[in-house]
Amino acid sequence: MATILAIETSSEMASCALLRGERVYFRESSGVRTHSQAVLPMIQELLAEAGIVLRDCDAIAYGAGPGSFTGVRTACGIAQGLGFGAGLPLLPVVTLDAMALACLARHGSDEVLAVLDARMNEVYWAQYRFDGGQPVAVLPPALAAPGDVAPAGPVRACGNGIAAYAEAFAGKEFADGADGAIMPHAVQVAQLGRAAFAAGHAVPAAQAQPLYLRNKVAYTKAEREVMKAAQA
Repeated sequence: MATILAIETSSEMASCALLRGERVYFRESSGVRTHSQAVLPMIQELLAEAGIVLRDCDAIAYGAGPGSFTGVRTACGIAQGLGFGAGLPLLPVVTLDAMALACLARHGSDEVLAVLDARMNEVYWAQYRFDGGQPVAVLPPALAAPGDVAPAGPVRACGNGIAAYAEAFAGKEFADGADGAIMPHAVQVAQLGRAAFAAGHAVPAAQAQPLYLRNKVAYTKAEREVMKAAQA
């Protein structure tokens, strides 16, 4: 079984995981402003705990997005640096896929709606079913206003997006009982990365990219004023 190191920094919590054999090691650190400083020490701790060095890993998985613009760039950049230095391939993993896998593990739900707060009154969302324990997108990752989230059929919803826009989701059947505690995490990124590695989907470090669904990540002062007026 491949040994996979994973990095996830797309949300307020940074996490790193090491999947080696049947064992999984992980660390977490809250506070988006410290993600770039927290990741490398966590990785060093994981490798020391497992008694290996980075070159003993087979590949590095990372949460490619969608998520925080800075966060997904951080995960991709650190993974690239480590991959170049150790001569390891990379495994981009969609953050919503990781959320869906966590929902399956916690609730046993094989029809999952993952909804992640994208800020600016928008959410990232996707709907999944599972095949052989792996998430398959029924509706692929998209960026939308909360009111435009429309799953196809009954689902188990998860992610912080529903709680963040509770008023917009009020009265929608899929929002009842949503698990807002499920967020992108390196443990699921590592698990999905191992499956991707076995399927031959690893890429050279130079080819690794973040996944952005929001084309424009910064707004001018005038545009922000227009948005505030529209919200009011």
